[in-house]
Amino acid sequence: MRFISETSSDGVREQLFILGEIPGVLWTPEGAVTTRPLVLMGHGGGQHKKAPDILARARRFVTECGFAVVAVDVPAHGDRPKVEEYDRITTENQARVESGEELAPLIADFQALVARRTVPEWQAVLDAVQQLGHVGDGPVGYWGVSLGCGLGVPFVAAEPRVRAAVLGLGGVGASAEAAARITVPVEFLVQWDDERVPRAQSLALFDALGSAEKTLHAHPGKHGEIPAVEWESTLKFFARHLG
Repeated sequence: MRFISETSSDGVREQLFILGEIPGVLWTPEGAVTTRPLVLMGHGGGQHKKAPDILARARRFVTECGFAVVAVDVPAHGDRPKVEEYDRITTENQARVESGEELAPLIADFQALVARRTVPEWQAVLDAVQQLGHVGDGPVGYWGVSLGCGLGVPFVAAEPRVRAAVLGLGGVGASAEAAARITVPVEFLVQWDDERVPRAQSLALFDALGSAEKTLHAHPGKHGEIPAVEWESTLKFFARHLG
């Protein structure tokens, strides 16, 4: 892990880093020197590690909970180069939707492909970050919706360090088997009028989760219209399960 810049403002220390070919950012409380809970955040499709919603949520995790937060650019997003295979699939999927195919299964298949790369990448990032003295090997949480859910379900299923997760805006698609292996507490977010993920697909993914403790939070509205009240719930959820 190589740090390439560092800034601090309003009590939050921000460190940009490169791990191999993975660009990422770590947020911690200013002056932190000991072990603390860590939340890995997965950004949405077409976004990046410092997208406004990621940045706003990360700062609240740090200032209100004392957590560390890490986010990285998914392949072909942010500071990472384009991937010809992904571009080809995206173009083909657009043509298939225009010819009458459903969007949700195509998204699910594409996310499953990307997850085969991101799951080991995120595990490597956790390995590196937890070796830092101001982060340490405390409990880990995961937050991700939309693309962050599609990639997050297989990651949470594969990563025993994750103790709690907030997921949502995703469908069952190719994720049912991985979802069944998730046993940690989960808050799952659904937008009732989601134009990208059919409601039935989201409910099926929630049903597939193997967690004994899981809650479904559904609100009216389209894909990107999660209400602010859900952020307050997220803070309480992670504070309860990560300490």
